[in-house]
Amino acid sequence: MAPLTNNVKESLKANSAVDEARMNPWRQIDISNKHRVRFTPLGGLGEIGGNIAVIEDDESAIIIDVGMSFPNETMHGVDILVPDFSYLHAIKSKIKGIIITHAHEDHIGAVPYLFKELKFPLYGTPLALSMIENKFIEHKLKDDVKYFKYITKRNIYEIGTFKVEWIHNTHSIVDACGLAIETKAGTFIHTADFKIDHTPIDNLTTDLHRYAYYGSRGVLCLFSDSTNSHNEGFTKSEAVVGKTFDTLFELANGRVIMSTFSSNTHRIFQAMERGVKAGRKVCVIGRSMERNIEIARKLGFVDIEERHFIEPHEVNRFGDSELLIVTTGSQGENMAALSRMATDEHRHIKLKPTDTVIISAHAIPGNEGSVSSLMNKLVKAGVTVRYKDFDNIHVSGHAGQEEQKLILRLIQPKFFLPVHGEYNHIAKHAKTAVSCGVNERNILLMSDGDQIEITTKYIKKVKTVKTGKSYIDNQNNREIKPEIINDRQKLAEDGIVNVAMQISRESKKVIGHPTITTYGLISNRETKKFNSEINNIIETFLLNIEENKLTVKFLQDELRGAIRKHIIRTKRRYPIINVVSFLI
Repeated sequence: MAPLTNNVKESLKANSAVDEARMNPWRQIDISNKHRVRFTPLGGLGEIGGNIAVIEDDESAIIIDVGMSFPNETMHGVDILVPDFSYLHAIKSKIKGIIITHAHEDHIGAVPYLFKELKFPLYGTPLALSMIENKFIEHKLKDDVKYFKYITKRNIYEIGTFKVEWIHNTHSIVDACGLAIETKAGTFIHTADFKIDHTPIDNLTTDLHRYAYYGSRGVLCLFSDSTNSHNEGFTKSEAVVGKTFDTLFELANGRVIMSTFSSNTHRIFQAMERGVKAGRKVCVIGRSMERNIEIARKLGFVDIEERHFIEPHEVNRFGDSELLIVTTGSQGENMAALSRMATDEHRHIKLKPTDTVIISAHAIPGNEGSVSSLMNKLVKAGVTVRYKDFDNIHVSGHAGQEEQKLILRLIQPKFFLPVHGEYNHIAKHAKTAVSCGVNERNILLMSDGDQIEITTKYIKKVKTVKTGKSYIDNQNNREIKPEIINDRQKLAEDGIVNVAMQISRESKKVIGHPTITTYGLISNRETKKFNSEINNIIETFLLNIEENKLTVKFLQDELRGAIRKHIIRTKRRYPIINVVSFLI
């Protein structure tokens, strides 16, 4: 083979330089830049939901989303969890605004609770801010809509020292966006929640051109959604659900009752479209569903004429084959409309064997038990249930591995911080990033409260700030203190023992008999034996007590300790023990 000519060598060298620049656009970043930016997630890491984070430099700070999360089974009487805002109080003087990426509850659900403590300009799309406005009305914060700043995608907004652009995403709610954030140190991209749907219902695809534009200019750090990082391939298009609905509507002879997430506008729209096409009237049931559809119709995201809708009290005026009922309750929530239908407690809808119930959702992690219980109730009611037995009855709104790779390749960041999800999700996303050319040393796995410092030269954790959750009872929109939650869990696990007695100061004996009641500790047949044991403990204690220590407080404290030791030794339980004594 003949040796390479100089022309070939020059061409190879030039192409190699082009490829190097193309594959590592971040090398354009000026490493002499001395500015530092800090990123602090206050929620959304190590959990699903509760997303809130802070980006700050020495002069300014912005908050990205203020989301709520759901309680686990140990948090009795708790409806939602909102983030601890302590760190925001600590830096409130430099916070210039709140940036909302989209209108899901895990990104906006805690905004009213923050505004009861701190108020800042609130930037978001019309849908997101309209949904927040409804929350403000519920929380008697109507006047705070003056803080709203409605954004236009692809426009750049100066917020303190930051320049922020909203980039259109496809997701399981309309008007979802990612963010491009220009800082003194360089450009950050935050995908927020996303998937890459090439055939979305509204034909508005993810703005890949804009992601590529920023990627080509050099991105210092990428933050990206890790929720589905274990899912290989691509997440299916929302359009495939519509084809499944076509089949299900054809199979249904009676009423169709469809339940999904109330924020999944395109899913609801597809069901309504099929219902109208089949000559069915649409009845919307459930407060959040009614509110969200009203907003979506008002803003033009749902194009169905008013004449196709009926009120719940009008249902009995139509034949079963003329009705589509769209309702809340896909997660098995006890008070949601579908659960009340399943237990025959709904005011307007009584289930019939001819009904078809479509549950177009998957259980959120932690809700599997509630969804299973709902399914059992529906089956017992005799209806036809369509759930996981049909392919494509539900698709996720989050990116699979191939979509995550596409974003990583479009952005080609110097540093990568996976966000949104439990630790195993962000760890898997980090491995995907390494396979896409991100240096492993340029990736950090974060937990809530980790403060990460980012410069053009390094990325490192510098400290941990206070995080946590406040427990909220939705019945009155008030916080429940942690000690109350702990007591409730203790009652659930170990029960309670109440002991009340009158004691003669002169004889140091119980007058009559102590009143002993227990709940959640022993069975009824053990009561007599248990009460006898407690009586013996009290008698023995009083026999040995010194005269100068015969006070109510001493009696109650010491007897509580003695009873606790006995129960731990004999029952291996740690109940709440209340001792009330009267000296006569």
